[in-house]
Amino acid sequence: MTVAPPLELIVGHPGGNPLVRAYFANDPSVTRFFGPHFGSLEAFASKAREVDGRVDRAARERAVESVIVPPSADPRRLERFVEEGGYMVTTGQQPGLFGGPLYNISKGLTAVRLAEALEERLGRPVLPLFWVSSEDHDWAEASQASVVGIDNQVHTLTVSALQEGVTPSVHRIALPDSVEATRNEFLGLLPKTDFSAEYFALLEEAFQPGRTIGDGFHTTLQHLLGRFGLFFTDGAHPAVKRDSAGVLWAELARATEMEGVLRGTAEALKSGGYDLQVPILEGSINLFLDGPAGRERLYRQDGGFRLRASGEHLSAAQIRARVAKDAEALSPNVLLRPIVESSLFPTLAYVGGPGEMAYFAQLRDYFSAHGIAMPVIYPRWAATLVEGKIRKVLDKFGLDVAALDRPFHEVAGDVAREEVSADVRAALGKLRGTIGGGLAELKRAATAVDKTLAGPVQQVGAQANAALDDVEKKILQAVKREGEIGLSQLEKAQVHLFPLGKPAERVQSPFYYLTRYGGSLLDQLYERFRVNLS
Repeated sequence: MTVAPPLELIVGHPGGNPLVRAYFANDPSVTRFFGPHFGSLEAFASKAREVDGRVDRAARERAVESVIVPPSADPRRLERFVEEGGYMVTTGQQPGLFGGPLYNISKGLTAVRLAEALEERLGRPVLPLFWVSSEDHDWAEASQASVVGIDNQVHTLTVSALQEGVTPSVHRIALPDSVEATRNEFLGLLPKTDFSAEYFALLEEAFQPGRTIGDGFHTTLQHLLGRFGLFFTDGAHPAVKRDSAGVLWAELARATEMEGVLRGTAEALKSGGYDLQVPILEGSINLFLDGPAGRERLYRQDGGFRLRASGEHLSAAQIRARVAKDAEALSPNVLLRPIVESSLFPTLAYVGGPGEMAYFAQLRDYFSAHGIAMPVIYPRWAATLVEGKIRKVLDKFGLDVAALDRPFHEVAGDVAREEVSADVRAALGKLRGTIGGGLAELKRAATAVDKTLAGPVQQVGAQANAALDDVEKKILQAVKREGEIGLSQLEKAQVHLFPLGKPAERVQSPFYYLTRYGGSLLDQLYERFRVNLS
């Protein structure tokens, strides 16, 4: 039987831009944008009171119609949610090939832990819910997956299934026959261990020709996280489309007003010295409509509407007619989607990464304009997974994880300098000091004769120092040649910790770890993602 090697988990909240860092620090200057801080129980209790003031039993009964219960979850939780006036903690992501990167797991488990903590403190059921944004039309992002293979190299695999220039929602695109070859290539990059069979079978089931990436994403995450009590929904779910229609039509009718609300917040953020995560475009509407070029952004124009990519002009009546034929044709953009979510579900908190937290800072007044208080924004946990073989390399060179978060030539240069013997470093330092002192003495003596001699003396000094730099570089190159094996190990460590120059959780497939360490890794993450509310 394979025994999982040791794995070190470094857990924390991911960083972000200055606006997000100010929210982390509970800086009063950003309360105007985010509302009460996520570390305060009262922030959630206040939001619960707002939900209770507008959400009744019938609304909760409608909400559960949009909820997908994974095979390993307990459907009786939904009954309690309705009977006892429950709440939700939501998170979400657009679907990704083979389940996307590791941070999707972190999002789901953070939502689970926050819901558990709030249920205990508030005394009412709180369900964690993962919203799969399958209406997203960024096929280039959804259709790729990256993994560090058994060869210690980063491999990015993609599935091509699009007509050039047409970008429909991901949920409308059936996976082609070629997905089988892509999936088999992906599986071939993973090790065969006692843990592998479960995950190979899962991916073979989830990503088949004729299914969609959204289908596969649901199957994958539900299998991995359903046992922790995480529920799911989908932006294209029939009940979601049915019950969100009112919000979408209101947005269309009040588009000019809503742009003004968002622009006001944008100006306030800029005045505070903060950048916008999502630009507010002149005449834009926070809605997409399926058109000749796929899922297209709507703009106001000449008393009607224009589709951004194709340029098609439509009246409100024509848009309604199109949606009457296809309820999935109209969908919210990234700013309106959270409004839709909170209108459908009694949401206390949204769990997001740094980018999402930044755009939520643009939405508080927008929520109010729709008659809803913005949920508490809670940062997801992040985990850096350091394998035993990687820890050995770091310890060998006396480095921490953060030291590898830069170009490798800089890392190698610093390591080589450390490897230069003390005698060489002392001799170089002594020579630099001697040259510096001698040049200073020469400059004083020469300028006493003729002040114009200062320049030639300085030029001599520059030439001497340049020659010393050249000698030092050659010494470093020699040291690097001697330590090529060690530097190769260090470079592989960097590939694992920062593939493609990014933290591994943003690139690396969770199946890299699951096939090596088994499902107990998920339990370890769940245990470490604790939530403390004051």
